[in-house]
Amino acid sequence: MIRPSLSHRLLNLAQTLLILGGMAAIAWIVLGAIVGPETTLLIVALSLAGLALAPALSRELLLRGSRARPLGPRDWPEGVAVLHELARRAGLPRAPELWYVPSQVPNAFAMGRPEESAVCVSDALLRLLTPRELAAVLAHEVAHIAHRDLWLMGLADAMSRAVSVASWLGQFLLILNLPLLAAGAATFPWGALLLLVFSPTIMALLQLSLSRRREYDADLGAVELTGDPEALASALTKLERLTGRFWEEIFLPGRRIPDPSLLRTHPPTEDRVARLRALAPQRRYPSLSNFRVAPPDGFARPASPRFHRSGLWF
Repeated sequence: MIRPSLSHRLLNLAQTLLILGGMAAIAWIVLGAIVGPETTLLIVALSLAGLALAPALSRELLLRGSRARPLGPRDWPEGVAVLHELARRAGLPRAPELWYVPSQVPNAFAMGRPEESAVCVSDALLRLLTPRELAAVLAHEVAHIAHRDLWLMGLADAMSRAVSVASWLGQFLLILNLPLLAAGAATFPWGALLLLVFSPTIMALLQLSLSRRREYDADLGAVELTGDPEALASALTKLERLTGRFWEEIFLPGRRIPDPSLLRTHPPTEDRVARLRALAPQRRYPSLSNFRVAPPDGFARPASPRFHRSGLWF
């Protein structure tokens, strides 16, 4: 079971509650000002109901959109066994399903809640990482599931979207009433106007802060599960190097893409690597590096990424 220190858990809980509380307060003020308290209560109730029912639907849509294929014990017995062992160590009631994504962009992501979840790995990730590094990445995704990060980020995203819609609606109503404001027949408090304009940006920054906080915690959870901080640090360094080159070649050949740390959904890789390498290796569990890492037999290598008018797809 993932058991960080009590002080770490209390600090993490306080930071998460503070961020979510701030987002909830902004959402309540903005929505209440536009649609009234009764409608705001209805929106909150519907949002919570949607979060309770959405995981299964969003999971199916995401898997279908990624053209993912399930990996069972016959397809990749070693990988499935490692994922089951990590789930056991994390105390999950059920091991996540393992899925293969035919993409040349190295990536891994998790979906669902501890009772029913899935972990997806791309073709490029399997070709890039060593067994030791891949075990660390899988542990990172299992930690996200164990910490219920996916639900928390879904809640933050729902509040952020609701505030964004309310902000646009409020600004639209304000434009419609400009003739009355110009004639002096109506007034509009400047404080409310500033809130309407800047609330979506504030919500987005709080959401990014929450995401970075959960990533740091998932890194620590991965180390708790594998006892090998250097493996995850090495994997992150490889991923940063490769994906950075990929996007630079598309948008800014020969240059680094400006990436303000304030606008990162993930913390800077160098910070994550430094934190990981400051941790001492643990010997709580046996090593998970003795398994084969390769695209499963019968899974053809995907074509290169192509551009479509709807965006980049694979």
